[in-house]
Amino acid sequence: MMIKNIFKNIGPGPLIAAAFIGPGTVTLCTLAGVNFGYALLWAMSLSIIATIVLQEMSSRLGVVTQKGLSEILKTEIKNPLLKSTIIILVLSAIVVGNAAYEAGNISGGALGMETLFGSGVMSDLGFELKLWPLIIGAIAFFLLYMGSYKMLERVLIALVILMSLAFLITAIVTKPNLVEILKGALIPRIPEQSILTIIGLIGTTVVPYNLFLHASLAKTKWTSKADLKYARKDTVIAVILGGIVSMCVIVSASSVPFQDVNNASDLALALKPLFGDYATYFLSIGLFSAGITSAITAPLAAAFVASGCLGWGSDLKAKRFRMVWIFILLLGVVFSSLGFKSIEIIKFAQVANGLLLPIIAGTLIWIMNKSSILGDYKNSKLQNVFGLLILAVTIFLGGKTILSVFNVI
Repeated sequence: MMIKNIFKNIGPGPLIAAAFIGPGTVTLCTLAGVNFGYALLWAMSLSIIATIVLQEMSSRLGVVTQKGLSEILKTEIKNPLLKSTIIILVLSAIVVGNAAYEAGNISGGALGMETLFGSGVMSDLGFELKLWPLIIGAIAFFLLYMGSYKMLERVLIALVILMSLAFLITAIVTKPNLVEILKGALIPRIPEQSILTIIGLIGTTVVPYNLFLHASLAKTKWTSKADLKYARKDTVIAVILGGIVSMCVIVSASSVPFQDVNNASDLALALKPLFGDYATYFLSIGLFSAGITSAITAPLAAAFVASGCLGWGSDLKAKRFRMVWIFILLLGVVFSSLGFKSIEIIKFAQVANGLLLPIIAGTLIWIMNKSSILGDYKNSKLQNVFGLLILAVTIFLGGKTILSVFNVI
C-alpha cells in the first residue's frame, strides 16, 4: 500500500529526468570521465541544484495557474514585437531543435541495441537501412499515439528506473574510489582544456524545453494547489536521481585506462575486457533506455510548446498536437535509419538553445514574481537569489555555446 501511494504521487519529475538524460548527455559524461576522471563531477552537482531550482518554478507555475509556460508567455508579454520575437525563438529552438536532436536520441537507443544484439542493418535495397531506429520509432509512436498521460508516465518511470539501475550497477562493477568521488563532486576543479566539457555537462542538464514540458505535465498531473508539496518532492527526487545517473556514467568512464573512447558504445566495449560481459550489458541497457525515453519526451515537449504558442490547447489526443510530435518523430527515424547527420540543423538548434535558455530562465523568474499570476505562491527572496545566480550561469553558458558553434572558442 505504501509503495502504491509513493508511485501515485510520482509525476512529471521522472519524465523530466528522462528528457535530460539522453544519448548526448551519456556521450558527454563518457568523454568527461575518460578525459578528466572524477575531476568534473562538481559540474554535475552544480547542474542538479540549478535544474531543481528552475524546474520547481516551472512545475509550481503549471499547478497554480493550470497553464503551460508558452500560454503564460503569450498572455503576459504585452509588447507585440517582443512577444513575436520570443515566440519565434521558442518555436525555432524547441520545435526545430528537438527535430534536430531526435535523430541523435533514436540513434543512441539503437547503439545500445546494436551492442547487445548486433547491427540490424539491411543492405538488400541498394542502400543501407538500419532496423533498430525503426523499432525504437515504432515503440515511441505507439506510446505517444495512445494519448494516455497515465500510461506514458508509467512506461517512462519504468524506463528511468531501468536506466538508473543499469548505470548504477555499471559504476559499482568498476569498483570506484568513494573518497575521490566525493572530492570530485564537492570541490570545483578546472583541468586544462576542460571548459567546453564543463559547459556541455551543465548545458545538457539545464534544458530550455524541459521548463515548458514540466509546466504542461504538472498541470496535467495535479489540479489542486494542495498538491504543490507532491510536485516539489517529485521534482527534487527525480532531478537528483537523474544527476546521479549522469555521475555514474562519468565514474564508469573514469575506470577506462585508455583514451580511444568516443561514445557510450565504445565505453561498453572498453569495459568488457576489464570487468566482463555484465558491464557491457548493463551499460548497453542504460544507453537504450536513455535513447528511447528522450525519443518520447522530445516530440512530446515540442508538441506542448507549439500548441501553447499557437493557441491550440494541449489535449494529447488532439489532431494538431499529434501532427507536431509525429513530424518530429518521423524526421528522427528517417535521419537515424539512413545514418544522415544534418550538422547545420544541429548547429542552428544549439545557437537557438544558447539564446533561449537565459531568455526563458529570466522570463520565468520575472513571471514567478508576479502576484497577479501566482498570488501567495510567488517566489520567496531565497528562491529569487538562487534564480538570479542560475540566470547568470545560463547567460554565461548561452554565450559560450554560441561562440563554440562558430569556433570562436
